[in-house]
Amino acid sequence: MEYVESLRVFRSVVELRSFTRAADIHGLARPAVSRAIAGLEERMGCRLLNRTTRQISLTEAAERFYEGCVRILDDLDALEADVANQTRKASGVLRLVSHTTATLTRLVPLIAGFKRAHPDVTLDVTLTERPVDLVADGYDLGIVVPYMVTSETTVVRLLERIPVVIVATPAYLQASSIPQHPSGLANHLFVAMSPSIRRACINFRNGEHDLSVPFRFDVSSNSPTFNREMVLQGFGIGVVPADLAENELTSGKLIRLLTDFQLVEESIEIRLAYSNRTLLPAKVRAFIDYAAASFAAAAPSR
Repeated sequence: MEYVESLRVFRSVVELRSFTRAADIHGLARPAVSRAIAGLEERMGCRLLNRTTRQISLTEAAERFYEGCVRILDDLDALEADVANQTRKASGVLRLVSHTTATLTRLVPLIAGFKRAHPDVTLDVTLTERPVDLVADGYDLGIVVPYMVTSETTVVRLLERIPVVIVATPAYLQASSIPQHPSGLANHLFVAMSPSIRRACINFRNGEHDLSVPFRFDVSSNSPTFNREMVLQGFGIGVVPADLAENELTSGKLIRLLTDFQLVEESIEIRLAYSNRTLLPAKVRAFIDYAAASFAAAAPSR
């Protein structure tokens, strides 16, 4: 029998003054109760209970031990109740790590809506565009793009796909040329995602075989927003999320290229990431459910 359970049995025997009644309460046979008390006495190195055929009395050591035992068990019961309550009701601090660009351009309404729906949850949000280890870095959840997930055991759930477009400024294209075919991209400079994130090539659908076009770059970063700004400064062609280029495409500051050719990686996946599927705290489960429902409601019907 585990030590804590032995303490509970000892408390019951003392309070009920009966091995038999204590056995009934704990669903044990009477010999099991006797063995639990004997085990405690052996552990303590002294007798705790004086037994006769008719009654039980406490030794002086047992009286002190009983008082401490009650405090420990009451504290433990309160702790268990508190933890159990947290698994049922979303509360406490939710440590969320989220992709900076995606958060600032798309996800603030989601996070704000969750906070309004769960006012007892305190949000601690870290924005980054680097790879993260949820467990090692102490995060409950992540809203990430694929390259940010470093552990194969991380559970991921797709939230949405953001289309990407190939763009450049009119001035840049006037100074060089407008590519009419994917192969023409090899003659251009790019503002690229860092090589540690994405290879310096673009893949297009081309019948049965994909067409892979390598490109050159003088500027790279891990930030789509920074890359868009550098494209606007005329440093080359960029592959950026469509929503980041929407206003500039409408105003004519950027021109979309190769619209008749389909990209293999035509979108960026925004994923929800967490460390395991089971025994999730209520605050984590609540965010997962809220995010899934929000994106499902926003998805276009088919």
